[in-house]
Amino acid sequence: MEAFFKKVAGKAASVPPPLILSALYGVLIVLGAAALMLPFARTVPISWSDAFFTSTSAVTVTGLVVLDTGSDLTLFGQIVVAFLIQMGGLGLMTFAVLILGALGLQVGLTSKIYLREDLNQSSLHQLSKLVITILKVVLFCEVAGAMLLGLTFIPRFGFWPGAWEAIFHSISAFNNAGFSTFPNGLVPFATDPVVNTVIPALFIIGGIGYVVLHDIFTQKGWRAWSLHTKIMLLGTAILIPWSVGMFAVLEWTNPGTLGQHQSALARLTVSWFQGVTTRTAGFNTTDIGALHDSTSMMFISLMLIGGGPTSTAGGIKVTTFVVMIIATVAFFRRQQQLHAFGRSIGLDQVLKVMALTAISAILVFFGVFVLAASHDGHFLDVSFEVASAFGTVGLSRGYTGELSGFGRAVIIAIMFLGRVGPLTLGFFLATRTTPRVRYPEGKVYLG
Repeated sequence: MEAFFKKVAGKAASVPPPLILSALYGVLIVLGAAALMLPFARTVPISWSDAFFTSTSAVTVTGLVVLDTGSDLTLFGQIVVAFLIQMGGLGLMTFAVLILGALGLQVGLTSKIYLREDLNQSSLHQLSKLVITILKVVLFCEVAGAMLLGLTFIPRFGFWPGAWEAIFHSISAFNNAGFSTFPNGLVPFATDPVVNTVIPALFIIGGIGYVVLHDIFTQKGWRAWSLHTKIMLLGTAILIPWSVGMFAVLEWTNPGTLGQHQSALARLTVSWFQGVTTRTAGFNTTDIGALHDSTSMMFISLMLIGGGPTSTAGGIKVTTFVVMIIATVAFFRRQQQLHAFGRSIGLDQVLKVMALTAISAILVFFGVFVLAASHDGHFLDVSFEVASAFGTVGLSRGYTGELSGFGRAVIIAIMFLGRVGPLTLGFFLATRTTPRVRYPEGKVYLG
């Protein structure tokens, strides 16, 4: 028996860490679906398709739903969804390391390698400090968020129901999941000052990335921050005003969205919330199905960009987008070296950006093609759904409920790949192979 376990361990050691992590996420999805199928987890009969879709959406912190979380699931079912969101957003290996640390157990080298891949780090250095930072941020933000949201939910729903609503939405917001127990999302709270302050604060902090937060908490001043932190903060500082401002401009007179609000302050409040939630959080305080086509196209681009690496966000990530812009500018300036904030960006990083962007685009286009070929529906609705699934956002123009069993399987696959795909891709891109033969340089005409 001992020889058998050693053989299994040896084979497991030869499997790339991202593939093992992907398998663990898959196991969590299956267990989550099984838990949701329990009779005391639901108030109405649901199918395995419903359970798998909900579990995948929760673990990948997406937020696309085929069930009414508040009415179709019991309190136990909602707790299962919240647990899956927390595990998926925090990261399985991060959670495991935190448990081992709490029990006083040693974290082995293999576990650290898996943790490195789960957090998208290039080395094992300072992983323990980063995990401690993650723990502090998660506990503080989710507890503080729940307490503040209770100021709105408890007076409206009563103490215990309101407290649970506050806890659930705090977990969902910080992990950028977009799940809500309300049938219309957060539309009833479109102008509530607490909801429009606390929820965005939670998903912005959760989506900016633990590495950035670690830098901000441990390094004093802009000069001491890493290049990654500076690029991430710059990209966020540009994307937030752009998305909020453009949403206000495009939707100001739309009677289905901003036009239904009489005051300019109410319209700006909704613009603020909907502008910042689009890149990854997935909450809505207005009817997404009523958006103009131009606004929907802008939302698709923002959902594909997503949030920050080593965060609860999805998409190709802000840093990838910014480096792609820098590389494009360098090309037009005929520069051979990429640099930003007094630091150079290596060619391997640029190639990784190109590969990640290209594969993401292929996956999204393939998903749109498959759904468009197998379903009837507006092309924009299909594209919006696929972009939301890949970016693990959760916004929908009402197309989720129209998906067939095959369509659900496609969206499940895209949600899963959108969450663990960049992790696996990053591992293989970081694995260097020495060429055996050097070939003479050839000429390829491009453009």
